[in-house]
Amino acid sequence: MRETSGGAVFARHARSAAMLAVAMMLVAPAAMAARGDREAAAEPAARTAPVVRNTVDELKQLMDARQLTELRTTYNGNYGASLLFNANTLTYYVALFQEKNFWRVIKTDAVDNAERVYRTFAQQSEQLAQVYIDTTRLEAGKRYTERLVAYNEERLRTLQQEMEQQQAQSAQVSAALQQAQQQAVSLSTDVQSTNSQLDALQRRIQILQAEQGNPELSLPKPDSVSSPAPAASDGR
Repeated sequence: MRETSGGAVFARHARSAAMLAVAMMLVAPAAMAARGDREAAAEPAARTAPVVRNTVDELKQLMDARQLTELRTTYNGNYGASLLFNANTLTYYVALFQEKNFWRVIKTDAVDNAERVYRTFAQQSEQLAQVYIDTTRLEAGKRYTERLVAYNEERLRTLQQEMEQQQAQSAQVSAALQQAQQQAVSLSTDVQSTNSQLDALQRRIQILQAEQGNPELSLPKPDSVSSPAPAASDGR
């Protein structure tokens, strides 16, 4: 009896297992098809939905889509702050940037908060830009000083060349003066000699002129002429 009863129980379990297997085989394709439909329906939505990681990326996407209006912007050197407004959502975006790269972006719906954050960012941009502004001024001053140094060096070389030329000219003038002085001394000696010759000639001319103008010189002197014989007297 126990054997017969055990066999009957085993047979019932076997039939139940067979029926469950058949049911699973019938249900599994439908479940898999429904799962596939859900995944297929979710996949296009996942591809088309925008992925926003943070406020900076959200701001960039809105700017690329031209959905923002620029209300205020302050520039300090290569830093700046901007207050932007999304008219579709009535949302404000306040950005702190350097050379168009956003550092911080704060999103708010309150206009007072947006203005306050904007003023804070504008002040921060001024503080951040101070080093940039000082560096720009120092670099400009350095370049200006370097240009002055180069100009003065060139000016110094020009003055040195001018001085060398002046010294060479002075040496030439000095040599010419010495030569002229020597020529003057020689000419002075020649003039003195010529004057002496002239004086001698003038004295001789004067003597000759004096001799020619003296009438006594044309007649013989009296003591050199023989006196006439005395005449015979009547008392002979």
